Amino acid sequence: MSVVLVVDDEPLQRDILKTILDDEGYETYTAASGEEALKIIRKYHPGVILTDLKMEGMDGIELLESVPREPFEPSMIIMTAHGTISSAVEAIKKGAFEYLTKPLDKDSLLLTVKRALDRVELLKENLQLHKELYERFNIEGIVGKSAKMEEAIGILKKVSTSSATVLIRGESGTGKELVARALHYNSPRRSRSFTALNCASIPENLFESELFGYEPGAFTGATARRIGLFESTNGGTLFLDEIGDLPQMMQSKLLRVLQDKEIRRLGGKDPIRIDVRIITATNKDLEKEMAKGNFREDLYYRLKVVTIELPPLRERKTDIPELADFFMKKYNREFGKRVKNIEAPAIKALSEYSWPGNIRQLESVIERAILMCDADSIRLKDIKGELRIFQSAEGFDPDIPDEGINFEELEERLLRKAMSKTNGVVAKAAKLLGMSYKTFWYRWEKLNPNSPPAKKDI
Repeated sequence: MSVVLVVDDEPLQRDILKTILDDEGYETYTAASGEEALKIIRKYHPGVILTDLKMEGMDGIELLESVPREPFEPSMIIMTAHGTISSAVEAIKKGAFEYLTKPLDKDSLLLTVKRALDRVELLKENLQLHKELYERFNIEGIVGKSAKMEEAIGILKKVSTSSATVLIRGESGTGKELVARALHYNSPRRSRSFTALNCASIPENLFESELFGYEPGAFTGATARRIGLFESTNGGTLFLDEIGDLPQMMQSKLLRVLQDKEIRRLGGKDPIRIDVRIITATNKDLEKEMAKGNFREDLYYRLKVVTIELPPLRERKTDIPELADFFMKKYNREFGKRVKNIEAPAIKALSEYSWPGNIRQLESVIERAILMCDADSIRLKDIKGELRIFQSAEGFDPDIPDEGINFEELEERLLRKAMSKTNGVVAKAAKLLGMSYKTFWYRWEKLNPNSPPAKKDI
């Protein structure tokens, strides 16, 4: 129930307003003075405060300036007579939500109170969102106590409050974007935009318009102005993932942006000043790419002012139990499950596995185990089928390349090969991969949401 406080030194006015608001279903409190109002505010935390402007002792303006802003800022509505409207306007400038003139109109009163409460709900949602983002990407929330992770977290802590350019290096699935977000949400830019762009996913001819935007008529089909990512992220953080795949033409343009702190839209004449922190990530060896002539040396040194190295999961196996527990709790919440723990034999199997897909693969295994689990613990039998398929898959290429592998593509390829070999019979394909029918079907539907296989029978 929404809480409203009425502050007025006239008893009749207080009683009338309380009756109107009570009839609308609000939880209404009243105070005869500003001093009394502050006591009620601290106890009941009203979302809306209706206060008279002119009162003995503390007036409405002084109450406005004294209202606690925690745990959230209430909406203040000033009630005033016609002769003091100028004072009410001054109150608006100082943060009041609205003012109403006496005598009050019931419909206007109720509409204004509703609007004021809607504002408070939006503020609460915004605060909750920021709280969840901070908790999710809090440096202390990054799981890992192994020596290499401690080193990475230590660097992260030191540079998060700066605007230094950071290069994050690591294999696919090691959590590079998570670290980039942690850098942003622990920085003074946390209230501004965080924008992520995967450089490997943008066609070369669209890069410039994506990053810089364009003016009408800049090229065929450019009928309206478009704001690019640099402009839309101004004041915030731009994360360029897979920077090693940035086309050479764009490498020189990015270098110019880093040097001059300004951009031009395609077809535009005037430079636009920007203030954007650049964080990049790669699973490639950029030194080798430079030696091949694929990556500019001057850009490389601009990007690696600070470097954070993320170790592959096989080099931080002591973190696996904690990571598995973290994912178990995450997917308990997501799927509405109550799995309490992971049994010791299952933890042992997870810790002994080589994890070519790194943390992303571990998360995938725990997600499916939680989804399929019918007990209060994840047992060895809940994950061994998951691991067996990937242990077999490792036989395809036991030497993982320096740039890593795409775990999701590998999984999809195995599922499709099994379906092809069994002529689309799910039960046989599942058996071929050492999986349960239910697990295979879940995976296949996730890959093919619009075209499930025709043969579900044995």
